[in-house]
Amino acid sequence: MSQEKIRIGTIVNAGGKNNPAHYIRQILPHGFESFQIMFWQTLGGANLEELAQQVNEALVGSDAVISSLGIFGNPLGSRDIDQQTREGWEKCIEAAHLFNCNMVVGFAGRVVDKPIPESMGRYAEVFGALGKRAANKGVRIAFENCDMGGDWQRGDWNIAHNPTAWEMMFNAIPSENIGLEWEPCHQMVSLIDPMPQLRKWLPKIFHVHGKDATVLWDVVREYGVHGPKEFAFHRTPGFGDSNWTDIISELRRGGYEGSIDIEGWHDPVYRDELEMTGQVHALNYLKRCRGGSFVPNPQ
Repeated sequence: MSQEKIRIGTIVNAGGKNNPAHYIRQILPHGFESFQIMFWQTLGGANLEELAQQVNEALVGSDAVISSLGIFGNPLGSRDIDQQTREGWEKCIEAAHLFNCNMVVGFAGRVVDKPIPESMGRYAEVFGALGKRAANKGVRIAFENCDMGGDWQRGDWNIAHNPTAWEMMFNAIPSENIGLEWEPCHQMVSLIDPMPQLRKWLPKIFHVHGKDATVLWDVVREYGVHGPKEFAFHRTPGFGDSNWTDIISELRRGGYEGSIDIEGWHDPVYRDELEMTGQVHALNYLKRCRGGSFVPNPQ
């Protein structure tokens, strides 16, 4: 594993009543190689120093790593909970080294219900400071590409879901340590072909979420995307439309070194009692798409 440059892992929920170390111990034997520790909106009272110690102890004896810390909220907002999200970003940046990782991920945030260009000033203000804090700690920032139900004109979570917005963001803060947490799913449900986008934006992709989608093209053709019928839904890798052999090949061609962490809890079929069945299937599927286990060349 030490010579494999792309790891396959999963997301572990943290904060509140969640016990990440206990969860990792339970699923580690399935063969997960990395874990993203994820918080929703706030740290939920978590002591990151204690959590790091517990998680690191759970990993002892394995080759698995913590790929990143995630804090998913609206850091550009003006509510108390948005302030807690910003504080969560700061604390995760400061604590990343305790988890032996160098990446913090999440939504870029948004000025609520305003067109994306009207968020750029606030984005530059918030992430200009957070980006410098991260750079001083040797930490990279990666933005999830999920629209969270928003579009160009309106939304309340995230501006980093469209390539035009990415161009504006990276022009506003031209920093080498600010990039993307990409997955094909969010592009496919917007009817974007993920492969040309992956090739173009790969230098800015710091982390990959393992999540796929199924697009019901017959529904699109008959009812469009604004009708009463669902035309696309999220899938666990191995059950959706993406060719992950092609995706991982492009990642390798572009020199990507990092993790593909499976984002579960979205598949409409492999959920509830089938959740871990689906995730382990995705784990083994992605390993096969990666080419299997690393095999050193003969000397």
